[in-house]
Amino acid sequence: MNILIADDEKPFLKFLDRGLRAEGYECAMVYELHEILPYIKKHSPQIMVLDRMFGAEDSLTFVELIKELPSPPMILMLSALDEVSERIRGLQKGADDYLCKPFDFDELLARITALRRQLGTRDQTLKNSLSYGGLELVLEERIVRLNGEELILTKIEYELLLYLARNPKKVLSRERILSRVWQTDRDPQTNIVDVYISRLRRKLDSDPTVTIQTLRGAGYRLSLSHQDS
Repeated sequence: MNILIADDEKPFLKFLDRGLRAEGYECAMVYELHEILPYIKKHSPQIMVLDRMFGAEDSLTFVELIKELPSPPMILMLSALDEVSERIRGLQKGADDYLCKPFDFDELLARITALRRQLGTRDQTLKNSLSYGGLELVLEERIVRLNGEELILTKIEYELLLYLARNPKKVLSRERILSRVWQTDRDPQTNIVDVYISRLRRKLDSDPTVTIQTLRGAGYRLSLSHQDS
């Protein structure tokens, strides 16, 4: 279970990190509010323990953006703002749970356990989808979304993108693509693969982080430009 802990108080952050690791969780720490979204997009943590206030900045401004991502983490918000109206506001903005400071560590663990159960239920409903960065493919419905916007693809474009998305960061040769997507072991003596790769690139160009790379003499691979070299 991957947990991201985000708080601007480093001693408190390290305390939570030690405590959760002792319970068997894999944890990462973020000190700055602006680092949260890039981290989530790159590493896809399953749960985030998020402090409400980062100095004068309210992390609620980021919660809605986080929840718009294809596979957002469950969010447990921590805050010294314990008024009922503030707890309600945090939940309305998209937090999955809200725990007021100070709190007992056992209660924190119980809240995380509850979020894990919810996450399991959510994952059951999402097993029909495939996500990579801002790209999401809903398999049974053959729907493709890029950052929430549906892409209109032909049958071949969809099959090609699906093959790339099922093998992210793996170099796929022209021959393998022809065999899987066009279901042929004969070279058509055309640049048909290049043509369809170009079509997909044009349809993905609204998100520059999701790219189809050409490796000369080797093939193609789907890549996140901020992550892969």
